[in-house]
Amino acid sequence: MPAPALVRAPLSRGAHPAARRSQDWRSHAACIGLPDRAVFAREPEAARPALRACGICPVRRACLEAVAPRTSWFDGVSGGRLWRNGQEVPVAAPVSLPVTARSRAGRLQEQS
Repeated sequence: MPAPALVRAPLSRGAHPAARRSQDWRSHAACIGLPDRAVFAREPEAARPALRACGICPVRRACLEAVAPRTSWFDGVSGGRLWRNGQEVPVAAPVSLPVTARSRAGRLQEQS
């Protein structure tokens, strides 16, 4: 069975192309559906679900660029890092990927 086509909302003709693209990345973020308390966490333990999602997220760079945590004094997870008042918060233990992502990554390395 073929993969379902990606459905996108129609874009207005007058919108600048960069403005249209800036909205697109959010629909592909791995953290969609996570509770706000994980995405906007201030402590590493509460942020773990969002940090794990970042590990497999295809739009990690776009997220970091759009949020610009250092200049916006952001609190939460963006671009695979935890931020508090625009400063990166060190996370004590490495965040492990879910088992399915880890095994997929291992298979890709074996194929290379």
